[in-house]
Amino acid sequence: MQFWSVVGAIGRFMMRAGIVILLFVAYQLWGTGLSTARAQDNLTKEFETQIAEFAPPETSSAAQPIVTAPVDLPIPEPGDPIARITMKTIGSDFIMVQGVDLKWLQEGPGHFPQTPLPGQPGNAAVAGHRTTYAAPFNRIDELTPGDIITVQTLQGTFTYSVDPKIDPKDGTTSGHVIVSPNDLSILDQNFGNRLTLMACHPKFTAAQRIVVTATLTSNPAPATPLPTYDGVTTDASTDALAGGDSAAWPAAIFWSLVTGLAWFGIWWLARFWTPTLLRKRAEQVSRLKDWKFLVTYAIGTPIVLVLMFIAFTNIARLLPASY
Repeated sequence: MQFWSVVGAIGRFMMRAGIVILLFVAYQLWGTGLSTARAQDNLTKEFETQIAEFAPPETSSAAQPIVTAPVDLPIPEPGDPIARITMKTIGSDFIMVQGVDLKWLQEGPGHFPQTPLPGQPGNAAVAGHRTTYAAPFNRIDELTPGDIITVQTLQGTFTYSVDPKIDPKDGTTSGHVIVSPNDLSILDQNFGNRLTLMACHPKFTAAQRIVVTATLTSNPAPATPLPTYDGVTTDASTDALAGGDSAAWPAAIFWSLVTGLAWFGIWWLARFWTPTLLRKRAEQVSRLKDWKFLVTYAIGTPIVLVLMFIAFTNIARLLPASY
C-alpha cells in the first residue's frame, strides 16, 4: 500500500509539473506580448514627442522626398525609440529601439548600434523576436522580393524594397536567406544602402538565423556618428542573440521559490485549516471543508498566478533572445 501511495504522489507531482510547464509555454506565446504591448505604447508616445521636437519638414521632389537631418539630432541611448518600422504585407508595425540586449528586444525590434541608423547611408541591421514578445518578425519569411518596408525616423520617412535571394540548393527565389548563428556578415557595410532584418530560425529555436535584406529606394539621410557607450564603440564581433541573460538567475530562483511557497501555503490552508469554533458536529465540519476549500483557492489562485507571472518573466530572461 505504501508503494502505491508513493507512486500516486509522484504521479500527482508530475501532473502538476506538466501544468506549470504548459502555463509557461502559454506565457511565452501570449503573456510576453502583454509587456511588449505596454512598452510599445510608451515608446510610441516618446517617439512621437521626439518627432515633434526634432523631425524636419519634408519637401517632395518629382521623384523622392528630400530629408535633411537637424544639426542637433541626438545620438540615441540604449533603449531609446529610434524609428517606426512598418511591413504592411505581413501586418507588422512596431517602434524600433536602440540596442539588441535582451531587455530591449523584449520591447520591440532592436537596432544594432554599431551599424548606421535606418535611412542613413550603409547597412542598418535590426533584430527581432519571431514567436515571443509580440513577435514583430514572426512572418518575415513571408516577405517576397519587391515588398516595401517603410521606416520613419527623426530624419524623415524612408522606403526599402526587399531583395531577392536565390536558394543555392534548388535555385528558387525568395525574400530571405538562412545563415548560421555566428554569421556576422549581416553587419557588413559593403552592400550599399540597405536594411537587414534578422531573427532566429526555425521558429521556437535558435539553431539558425533568418535574414531579410532590403535596398533603400528613397534618398538617404545624412549620416550621424556611431554611438559610444562608456567611452567604447559597441562591439560588432559578438552575437547578442546566442544566449540568455545570466544575471536573471537570482530573480528567477527567488520568485520561483516565493510562488512555490505561496502555492503550498494555500494548499495547506485548504486542506488542514478548520476553525475550532465550528467543530461541534461532523455535518458542520464537512460543510465547512467544502466552503473553505472553495474560498481559499478562490482568493489564493489569483495571488499565485501573479507571482507565477513574475517568476516566468525572470525565467524567460534566461532564454535566447530571439525565440
